[in-house]
Amino acid sequence: MGSLPHIPDIVIGRLPIYLRALHRMIQDDREYTSSHELGDRLGISSAQIRKDLSHFGEFGKQGTGYNIAYLYEQIRHILKVDLEWPMAVVGVGNLGHAVAHYRGFKARGFRVAALFDADPAKVGESINGMSVLPMDHLDSEIRRQAIKIAMIAVPAETAQTVADQLIEAGVKALLNYAPITLAVPPGVHVQYIDPVAHLQHMTFYLDS
Repeated sequence: MGSLPHIPDIVIGRLPIYLRALHRMIQDDREYTSSHELGDRLGISSAQIRKDLSHFGEFGKQGTGYNIAYLYEQIRHILKVDLEWPMAVVGVGNLGHAVAHYRGFKARGFRVAALFDADPAKVGESINGMSVLPMDHLDSEIRRQAIKIAMIAVPAETAQTVADQLIEAGVKALLNYAPITLAVPPGVHVQYIDPVAHLQHMTFYLDS
């Protein structure tokens, strides 16, 4: 595709949503779709979908629409999930266990490759074929496996320290489950998973 101009992060954030919808269509043995159909499925205007995709090239044909399998593979390539990304998980409480056992990563370009915890009682535990490592092994293991992505599943009071350790070891993308906003240097990307914040968003629309 060559070099791309700056693309708004909100556009990048919608691409996985398109990818998920296209995957469902592939499972339904569909061959073609349109921006209107995608928009109806996702609650996004067809004009917005066309504008988002136009940042990356021309994928559809007038009167025919989009070849679903082709568009699916192109978006996978754009998001670089046609590769397999090893990931680290820090914190193996209930959430960390669930993440380590989740079977949906591999088909979508990700693999849990290392588990870490500060609790000596959890170190050495085998989870899904992996041994939980102590935090003092984090730097060497992250560097050994060239891991660029990590999930933080620790209490809020220790999340920043963990993030700092991961970044120092070379991690460039953090998925943070702790209810705290992390301070990170330029070039490090953070996504937040905070169920309470999402619940609070929804209660605005409910009758009390």
